[in-house]
Amino acid sequence: MFGAGLIKIRGDRCWRDLTCMDFHYETQPVPNPVSYYLHHSPWWFHRFEILSTHFIELLVPFFLFLGRRACIIHGALQILFQAILIVSGNLSFLNWLTMVPSLACFDDATLGFLFPSGPGSLKDRVLQMQREIGGARPKPRFGSVVRRAANVSLGILLAWLSVPVVLNLLSPIQVMNTHFNSLHIVNTYGAFGSITKERTEVILQGTASPNASAPDAVWEDYEFKCKPGDPSRRPCLISPYHYRLDWLMWFASFQTYEHNDWILHLAGKLLASDAEALSLLAHNPFASRPPPRWVRGEHYRYKFSRPGGRHAAEGKWWVRKRIGAYFPPLSLEELRPYFRDRGWPLPQPL
Repeated sequence: MFGAGLIKIRGDRCWRDLTCMDFHYETQPVPNPVSYYLHHSPWWFHRFEILSTHFIELLVPFFLFLGRRACIIHGALQILFQAILIVSGNLSFLNWLTMVPSLACFDDATLGFLFPSGPGSLKDRVLQMQREIGGARPKPRFGSVVRRAANVSLGILLAWLSVPVVLNLLSPIQVMNTHFNSLHIVNTYGAFGSITKERTEVILQGTASPNASAPDAVWEDYEFKCKPGDPSRRPCLISPYHYRLDWLMWFASFQTYEHNDWILHLAGKLLASDAEALSLLAHNPFASRPPPRWVRGEHYRYKFSRPGGRHAAEGKWWVRKRIGAYFPPLSLEELRPYFRDRGWPLPQPL
């Protein structure tokens, strides 16, 4: 959490001038329905969100060292913070996993109210065992000594592996989301060090027209399971599940297809109506029909519609505007040398 806070302060200026949340809900990888309404929150609420984020990520982690009560407060704030993030967007299982270490902040006394305390209950039996043992400490057994040695050894190993992570945190050129050893046990993390200020999407389209340049060619959209496509489709709610292809399409949208050759691999599979590739999509416009002759990628700019506005009244969650071509119309035959150069098997049409 501390690393995530540092990468924000050192990264995008909008984290310092408190404007990042003006864009985040709209431009995050996979928004959900709540993201739509949070995006349209008042400006002062967005400023409060950023100040709260800085407090929880940069200051609250040190509560761990300030005694029992401060540690409990730390655990409660971190879990609440992650719960808010889960509600506000589809960030897969990340926030759920981040909650797990915070559970260690709650000792038996804190969680005791969860267990019944009547006669014969689990709590009653534990107290009885403690009274029977009294103040005497059992003699250490061989197994406990081995376990203690293993714990100490693991602690030393983790401390040693943490050295480059701590040095990275202290560095003014902090690296985000990387590992420093082949074991991948102790890594560095930081989310949203920079915020994209506008949302762009790659829309894959196919046509059965023999001539891709013909004015009367009808291009039909492929719909993904969760990422924005049809402006009228409600944003999905999938956390903690993760649609990796939808996530990768978000990254591809603010790069070029030359940086993401896998998207042409996908286009080739769509040209062949590959069943496994189509299973990753929500809608195939060529279902029960021959595969398309051409597939292209179109680049669009997306913005949330304004509640109460004309587009929202028409049932649209998004307003989109074409930017231009992402990649030109391609046929399976044109992709043959591209696939061969990369050692990919050419998909065969059904």
